[in-house]
Amino acid sequence: MRDSPVDLQALPELPGCYLFSGADGTVIYVGKARNLRRRVSSYFSRGDLDPKSAALVSHIAGLDFIVTTNEVEALILENTLIKKHWPRYNIRLKDSKTYAYILRTDETYPRFVVARQKEDAGTYYGPFVSGLERDQLLKGLRRAFRLRTCRKLPKRACLRYHMGSCSGPCIGAITPEEYAESVLRAEECLKGRDRELLETLREEMAGYSAENRFEQALARREQIRAIEALAEHQRVDRQKTYDEDVLNYIVVEGTVYLALFKIHLGTLTGKQEFVFDFHEEFLPEFLVQYYAESGVPKEVVLPEPVDPAMEDYLSEIKGRRVRVTVPKRGDRRHLLDLVKTNLETSFFGDRIKVEALRADLRLPAPPEVVECFDISHLAGTSTVGVMVQFRNGRPDRRNYRRFLIRTVEGIDDFAAITEVVRRRYARLKRDGSDLPDLIVVDGGRGQLSAAKSALDELGLAIPLIALAKREEDVWVPGLSVPLPLDRKAKGSLFLQEVRDEAHRFAITYNRTLRSKAVLR
Repeated sequence: MRDSPVDLQALPELPGCYLFSGADGTVIYVGKARNLRRRVSSYFSRGDLDPKSAALVSHIAGLDFIVTTNEVEALILENTLIKKHWPRYNIRLKDSKTYAYILRTDETYPRFVVARQKEDAGTYYGPFVSGLERDQLLKGLRRAFRLRTCRKLPKRACLRYHMGSCSGPCIGAITPEEYAESVLRAEECLKGRDRELLETLREEMAGYSAENRFEQALARREQIRAIEALAEHQRVDRQKTYDEDVLNYIVVEGTVYLALFKIHLGTLTGKQEFVFDFHEEFLPEFLVQYYAESGVPKEVVLPEPVDPAMEDYLSEIKGRRVRVTVPKRGDRRHLLDLVKTNLETSFFGDRIKVEALRADLRLPAPPEVVECFDISHLAGTSTVGVMVQFRNGRPDRRNYRRFLIRTVEGIDDFAAITEVVRRRYARLKRDGSDLPDLIVVDGGRGQLSAAKSALDELGLAIPLIALAKREEDVWVPGLSVPLPLDRKAKGSLFLQEVRDEAHRFAITYNRTLRSKAVLR
């Protein structure tokens, strides 16, 4: 275990990119992760690093990160950041990597083809991180909308036409207007504007079926399936021919926490963060001061309107017209939300999830200290109990506890939970130590009742819940049904984080005991 020069607990368990910097502040490595905290922690917890990774770790002096919506966005952002910073420890093959696009050619009967560079006339969609997904999508679009693939229109119909995969523009089997409609629908699919298109296609499919025009209904069904295949929208990298800045902020206790995303030709290239005192006109004042020293993009995206004169001021600095927009929906709105998510994660991630859990469970005070219990065994042998503690939203490993089960034989999780809960809080009560704000047990109603009986026996009234796996149901004493909580809400995700840590700790302890037994 290496000492970390950065605060690993400040990292969120979210997808995104991390940037290691050296002592002089230069970025020395850029990486992407499905789970930022887990990935970055692995550099300092593993003992089998290869020589290059070990050298990298020895030079790490600082860390920055950018949260993304999903891993696909993280991949695209990683590629962009590597090309921007040329980090010392990123391999050159990764530096030169370029993701492919899908190009709609500028022809009378347009084609959709793979393009590595933006050289030919037409409209580009992407980039696509997965070549397999890109090729499957392209194949599906061509087949579903019966689009041509030939470089030059032949004199006679090809095999694809006879197989029903091409509409046959080469032989006049489709008019330019009808073909243009198919191309438009394929483009709507690539743009992610699929909701209205799907509704239209389903209506058309139902109409054809009612008229017994089953061949046309089948074609519409294939189009619907092709559209649904485009499941993941890549919002970090969007088609733009100009630069834009996306700015959002949070005000907490008289302090403004502001972040600004730099978008170059539709691609997120980096972020900047600022902290300063709040006053009524802080936003226009910030814009004036910042853009007096920095390059002005063609568009500035803000979370709220400012005086229209701000556009004139920015336009005068740039020497051409600058647009200030306040989006309510769409890609720009998504980017505004992403900027805010990064702010929340950077400065308030732990506080937000603790407060969210308080609101979800309707607790009288934020659960600053949460203790979670789990039982682990192998077919009734080597049964152990553990308790993990989270303090202010972070694991407090100094207060983790392990319990050898003394009074239970065989498989009886309920009795084991009763024992460890009784032992834990009998000791705290005897020593006069502080009690937690919330107790969580891994399991359902049975485990909840077992823990409740132990607390009642000790005369303690501590908020108590049980979290069941799979459905992530939250059970509380006195209710016959679980709480109707959104499993993807911040409070629920925090509970799952606590429960998963307890489960990991329990399994580790159980394996340790079994290993010792085998050695004996």
